[in-house]
Amino acid sequence: MSWTSAPDTEVTLNDIRGAAARIAPIARRTPVMTSRSFDREAGVQAFFKCENLQRGGAFKIRGAANFLFSIPKPDLARGVVAFSSGNHAQAVAIAAKEVGARAIVVMPADAPKSKVAATRANGAEIVTYDRLREDREAIGAKIAAETGATLVPPYDHPWTMAGAGTTAAELLAEVGDLGALAVCIGGGGLIAGCAIAAKALAPGIRIFGVEPELANDTWLSVRKGERVGIELPETIADGLRSPKPGTLTFPVIQRLVEDVVLVSEDEIKAAVRFLLSRMKILVEPSGAVAAAAVLFRKLPLEIKRVGVILSGGNVDQDVLASILSEGR
Repeated sequence: MSWTSAPDTEVTLNDIRGAAARIAPIARRTPVMTSRSFDREAGVQAFFKCENLQRGGAFKIRGAANFLFSIPKPDLARGVVAFSSGNHAQAVAIAAKEVGARAIVVMPADAPKSKVAATRANGAEIVTYDRLREDREAIGAKIAAETGATLVPPYDHPWTMAGAGTTAAELLAEVGDLGALAVCIGGGGLIAGCAIAAKALAPGIRIFGVEPELANDTWLSVRKGERVGIELPETIADGLRSPKPGTLTFPVIQRLVEDVVLVSEDEIKAAVRFLLSRMKILVEPSGAVAAAAVLFRKLPLEIKRVGVILSGGNVDQDVLASILSEGR
């Protein structure tokens, strides 16, 4: 079964609420943290939604679980296949294990070792590819066609977006009124789902996407008014290396996201160090991108209360050691 056979409908708050109920047995309701020292540095009151403490170490379990729990049992019996640099891979492996389905995950040969190990530990079969020369989507589609498995996309599907949107729904339920929400952008599933939830629950909230300067495909796309592809980016934020926004996620971004801002590699690393040294939480570079934008005052100065999604916490020890050594 191809994921394209599923209903291609606009995601609504009701879909997100349905996803929240569906994934409750497997996804954690992650904590919201604050930091006076961060607020002083950033000039705002920030509320951090800690998806780095989520099952599998990232928000991805929300979309993956909603997707797998929505697959009809006859199709699920033929297994699932996914492609991912790491966090979606782990999430699909965990959700597949939960429902007793075989999982095949296509991962780049240079994916973080910790993410590969965690994916394999959860029972998934891993197929590696060269991300500079091979197309992961084509590989995944070929495996799905040969095995009859259902392809589980990392972001570009209503089920995935609805699951991701539960992140913002939980945040707003806990902290109430926010002036803005800052969310990292890879393929756009997280920000699309969160923007739908946030705007439905708090129509006046302002949504800002954040990308690394080296992975600015959505920033370029928003300014051009159409999806723009870039060369495979080499940012340290390995979870945000999608070279082009999704076909379903980008229209949502155009409609609901006020702007996309960029952060440098040094700013991302500084945010990782700040979150670890001052707040005592480990956040991977991809997960720290939104925090970096707030910390370095990339949002409009009149915003005083902002929600920040810390999207994940899976980082290799050698990468973390390098980031920390640069801050000495």
